Amino acid sequence: MAATRIDRSRKPSKTEEHPLYVVRRSSVHGYGAFATRDIKKGEVVDEYLGDRITHAQADKRYEDHDENDNHTFLFIVDKKTVIDAGIGGNDARFINHKCDPNCESEIKKSRVFIVATKKIAKGIEIGYDYQIGREKDDPDNVDEVYACRCGSPKCRGTMLWPPKRPSPKKRRKKAARKTKTRARKKK
Repeated sequence: MAATRIDRSRKPSKTEEHPLYVVRRSSVHGYGAFATRDIKKGEVVDEYLGDRITHAQADKRYEDHDENDNHTFLFIVDKKTVIDAGIGGNDARFINHKCDPNCESEIKKSRVFIVATKKIAKGIEIGYDYQIGREKDDPDNVDEVYACRCGSPKCRGTMLWPPKRPSPKKRRKKAARKTKTRARKKK
């Protein structure tokens, strides 16, 4: 079986052309996608493409990935499927995270589309909120690893969702409130 080639160069395609955007250096992070013309609200900017794999395959493929490197081309589609744009992916993988986005990802029939949520003027960087989920086994420095650099006045400082890791104290208080509420309902 041939080895799978993972594109870790993080460079945009020189041959891929887009009617709505061009990929170039970004002040947000590495490369970004910039509108080549005005884009209307509701317009599909691109489809997020790549190797469609299971979560277990994604975990195995990136088990040697440096946990201090926040660069990922993985997009979770559903409980079974992950798109790895590092293999066979298109330039939609260069659309950066923004806390005050002008696009959103929409999943339709297991396909991922990047859709404008408002008018985007020519020359503006395209971005959507990644909302990368927090995991119980995240390293202590996960907030630094996934720090946001979008520069928006609405920046929450992280690409993670929820924005802040719940403290153990708050989780205990929340659990206690739920128990009290359930006890009241039983009366």
